[in-house]
Amino acid sequence: MPSSYLSGRLRSFGHAFRGLAILLQSQHNARIHAVATVLAVAAGALLRISPAEWALIALAVLCVWATEALNTSIEFLVDLVSSELHPLAAKAKDVAAGAVLVAALGSLVVGVLVFGPYVLKLLER
Repeated sequence: MPSSYLSGRLRSFGHAFRGLAILLQSQHNARIHAVATVLAVAAGALLRISPAEWALIALAVLCVWATEALNTSIEFLVDLVSSELHPLAAKAKDVAAGAVLVAALGSLVVGVLVFGPYVLKLLER
């Protein structure tokens, strides 16, 4: 494998990590997602959820992060190509934000389904 291939892949990872840093630095909602992620992981560890439950939580968390990143990139791109307020630009941003909302609500449902029984058991004591 040529070294240029490896250096290209490493550069790609660098771009991706820079993108995640931009996401966290520029988006208030991404920081909220970060707190929610930490809380979900902490709850999973404290409640000792099963591997299958961890998989569900991981998929839910990753779905929210992926949609938030795509939403942010769409917002940046729309702002680049449409410096004026335009109805289609607003629609594009609103639909992208709606996708994040759907992912977040889906994550909430997964969280209730996974953590709910554990919380109920704790409350029964």
